[in-house]
Formats: sequence, structure tokens, C-alpha cells
Amino acid sequence: MINEESVNLIDITKMPVRSGSSFFDALIRAREFLLNTISGVDDKSVVNRNMVPGDMKPSTDLAEKLKQTLDDLKISVMDAEGVNVNHEALRSSKAYAAYHEECLAVLDLFNPEELKPGEARRAFWINLYNALVMDAVIDLRVQRSVTEGRLGMLTFFRKAAYSVYGRRMSLEDIEHGILRANRGNPYVPGVQFSSSDSRSEWVLPIDVRIHFAINCGGRSCPPIRSYSPDKLYEQLDIAARSFVHGTVVVRPESNEVSLSKIFRWYQADFGGHDGVVEFLINNLPNDSRRDFLRTFGVNVRLVYEPYNWDLNGYGAAID
Repeated sequence: MINEESVNLIDITKMPVRSGSSFFDALIRAREFLLNTISGVDDKSVVNRNMVPGDMKPSTDLAEKLKQTLDDLKISVMDAEGVNVNHEALRSSKAYAAYHEECLAVLDLFNPEELKPGEARRAFWINLYNALVMDAVIDLRVQRSVTEGRLGMLTFFRKAAYSVYGRRMSLEDIEHGILRANRGNPYVPGVQFSSSDSRSEWVLPIDVRIHFAINCGGRSCPPIRSYSPDKLYEQLDIAARSFVHGTVVVRPESNEVSLSKIFRWYQADFGGHDGVVEFLINNLPNDSRRDFLRTFGVNVRLVYEPYNWDLNGYGAAID
């Protein structure tokens, strides 16, 4: 994620070039080099560096172990809703140590394409994203917010990365490249992966409900949950409906609907203003808010609430 206060740093990539051309690919690579340079990102630095897998071998069981880790962490270091994380407890928890030993040590050898196409892969990347955020808060010694530092969240979401099958995967790469069908960060021009990037093989079709399943470390983010391939459709439905129900406020006197900035950042994913309204109607409970939207439809004014980027925890990441 990146906020609207950030600038579009690489205006050259707005030039009208044909996607997939060698020139376009060169621009994407140049953009990445420049963004990494100005944000101080070492493209070889990953959280699971120097980990020895021992006798363990990567297999599709890794995805299940990852889900189990999130379940264990929710019990031991999160509140019941998955909204707040005790980062001090996380750092010293047995579940966190087991995650490093049983999952991260073999992640560098794991090929996500071994998972069944579709929901199994989407669940894996959602779970990995949520785990990486918590892991990176500790690894990067975040104290107050993932936006802290010279370039704010641009730095955190690019620095936070795992090596997956020998390929560096940052939070930016997972969210915008894999889960959003390579649409790219909405505030950085161009797609996430060039056509010559081997990571583009892992891109998934977008399911807009993923926006309510991934947690970016802020208090306004959706709760942290674990996701299962066989239940993913229902779980994403619950995540979307729960988030919409808990955050949408209707003000009939001013013909306004107040909602999360997630809908502003990713309005294009939902199909623009009209698509957002339709999504709200489909995911609100059968209450007065839904009735209001059904009556006034796309004529309502969407008002986006400030996003709280304070760290979603009760216990600093470092001493």
C-alpha cells in the first residue's frame, strides 16, 4: 500500500508504450532500480536470509504449515479479533520460532506452482503476506508505524521481503504483482512485473475481496486471519462483509457514504465509483444503510475516512 501524499516518482513510465515490449520492460526495470535506490532497498536483502533448511524438503505441506502458524500466532500473540498484535510476545513466542524453523528455512526452495491452481495459490500468498508483515515489523525494528522513516510506507513495503524459490518477493510484489493481477501500485506508474520477469509466472486473477484479507500493519487494516484453499471463497466473503459492515457509515442528510480509503486507493479494482457502490450494496447486511444505497445508488457521494497507520499492536516491536 502507498498513500496519496506520496508522489509519482517515475513519470517517464507514463509514456505511451506497448505493454510487453522490450522498451516497456526496460522502463519497469529502471523504475524498480530507482525506487530501490532512493528508498535504500537492497534487492538481495530478505527476511529469510541465511536460514539453513536442514533435512527438511519443500513440499505443498509448507502452505498448510504456514496457515497453522497464523492460527497458532493468533492464539498466542493476538487479540481474539486478530486486530492487535503483541509484537514483544511475538518475538519470543514458540510459534514464531517454529515458523522460522519449519517454514522460512525451506521457503527459498519452495515453488508455489506446485500448489493446485486457483484458491490454493491465492490462500498461500494471502497467508504469506500477513506473516511477512508481522515478521518484517520485528526484522526492520518498526516501533510506531510502518510509515515511519524518510519515505514512509514506500520503504517498508519494498524492504519487507522473503525469498521464494530463489526470487525476492516484497510486500509490494505479493500485493500488486501476485494478488492484484500485476496491476501495479496505484500510486506508482506501470505494472509491478515486466513481461520478462520470471515472477510474472505466479500472477493470479484478481479477486477484489483480497483487499479485506491482507493486513498491512496499521490500525485501520482488516484483521489478521488464516485462509484455507477449501474454504477460501466463503472466508473471503466473510472478510469482505465483516469489514464493510464495521466501517461503512451512511449520512442520508448529506447524501454521503463514509468508508475506508481502501476503496479510494483501489477504486479501479472495484470498477470505479459505480462499482464501489455496487460492492457495498452486495456486502452490507440487510439494514438501513443498504436500503439507502439501493434507493440513491451511484448518486451518493463517497467520503473516505483518514487511514490510521499506527502500528496495530500493544507492545513495541523493539525494546
